[in-house]
Amino acid sequence: MSEAALRRAMAGQEILQSTALAFDTQRRLHFRLGGYTALMEYEECAEGVVQGTVRDIAILTRVGRPTCFLIQSCEATEEGQLIFHLSRTEAQRRCRVEYLDELPLGSVIHCTVTHIEPFGAFCDVGCGISALLPIDCLSVSRISSPADRVSVGQQLLCAVKSRDPQGRLVLTLRELLGTWSENAACFSPGETVVGIVRSVEDYGVFIEIAPNLAGLAESTEGLRPGQAVSVYIKNILPDKMKIKLVVVNRNVGSSLRFEPRYFIRGGRLQHWVYSTPQSPKQIETSFV
Repeated sequence: MSEAALRRAMAGQEILQSTALAFDTQRRLHFRLGGYTALMEYEECAEGVVQGTVRDIAILTRVGRPTCFLIQSCEATEEGQLIFHLSRTEAQRRCRVEYLDELPLGSVIHCTVTHIEPFGAFCDVGCGISALLPIDCLSVSRISSPADRVSVGQQLLCAVKSRDPQGRLVLTLRELLGTWSENAACFSPGETVVGIVRSVEDYGVFIEIAPNLAGLAESTEGLRPGQAVSVYIKNILPDKMKIKLVVVNRNVGSSLRFEPRYFIRGGRLQHWVYSTPQSPKQIETSFV
């Protein structure tokens, strides 16, 4: 960006993004904007820094990563060089107040996975503000780790499920991945498809054939959760919400993770029902 463009962005308080290049001994982040030096003082590096709820590690790990900010001011050194002063804190405050706090429950939004924990995935929902995507909200199919479904850096569509006591968003993905009927309609008895073993029980093996759809095969020795197999679809029973499978090949040989297939891509959800009308087991979500 030219100097004029940067000054226009400063005057209009536009939210910009650039890669942080360094974190110095004065705890400032350094940037280069259109060939000009730009600095972000420590207290401007994130909401919560002043209150002590953000640690240094969360700031210094911004180095090498895209970072959102507003240009607060510009000054010239004695040598005539321009230095722009940036604020991520203010960009986050504006994103939260003008966007995130206004989102009704059930709103479908874009987000990016930033890191994964055993209990869920944390996602950037705007300007580096994090929201939790709990493991039980990643899909109807049972998974042992969020890494079975998503990866760091992956862009997702999610719905706003709730807000925690601090007002932070809690996200859900499974409602966007289709109902039992919508997923089952993509398959037919007699087909052979690739699946992922999700759990091994005494009475059989649950095998996922889509992120929101799993079937049951008879017990087979040597199968383990996460293993890719090929399965023959023996029968599809909507009234019982069951799919009967037969393991054809348990030595597929390559790891497998199904990418999300969205049946809902925007708007706002109010009530979602996964189950078929005939099924005695009802799985549903109300966004209230």
